[in-house]
Amino acid sequence: MNHYGTLRDCRFADKDTDDIRGSNVYGLNDDKLGDIDDVIFDHGTGDIRYVVVDTGGWLSSKKFLVPADRLQPSAKHNDDYQVNLSKQQIESFPPYDEKTVSDNDRWNDYETRYNAGWTTDGDVLHRTDDPGRIITPRPDEIAGSTTSSPRTSSVTSARNTSANLSNTNRTHLGQRWNKFENRLRSDRKLIVGGCGVCGTGPMSTGVDRDRDRKVG
Repeated sequence: MNHYGTLRDCRFADKDTDDIRGSNVYGLNDDKLGDIDDVIFDHGTGDIRYVVVDTGGWLSSKKFLVPADRLQPSAKHNDDYQVNLSKQQIESFPPYDEKTVSDNDRWNDYETRYNAGWTTDGDVLHRTDDPGRIITPRPDEIAGSTTSSPRTSSVTSARNTSANLSNTNRTHLGQRWNKFENRLRSDRKLIVGGCGVCGTGPMSTGVDRDRDRKVG
């Protein structure tokens, strides 16, 4: 069974690695949703599964998750990202608690509830707990979308994006993302060394516990 974890305050010792944490994330109509506070990655491979977005307070649970493969580079803001979601859609996600990630049973339950919140019916996305509520964005709502149809841009299920991603280079997210993820893969053993589930000892001192954040 895969075990996931977060970076929290870890920063790569290599100062040349451009950290994606701190980047802004924008939603529909270029509405700022928050900034990338952390990433959830597979301890076995170093692949990023989700980004943790800090909303700055507009969401009651403060933070929410976005599967890595649903992100796109922002069409209007350099070094930032966008996702085809509205604040209303995000409010329907189960509340995120970072303590959940370190407990396999709690995480599996959370991820099941997160994924079960979405299903497809043709080209229209519905909440499974409220089938009458259509939440697929209109094409004109998607800021900077480069996809060819609503189906390809917004109907992809979260359960599909979180599987079979091992050693995937997400070229659509740009060089900065791939450098960051590849460095995470290469430093994975140092980073997960202190993990109580899959680690082998204390975290190496070669990995910094502090990190600089992008301001903005």
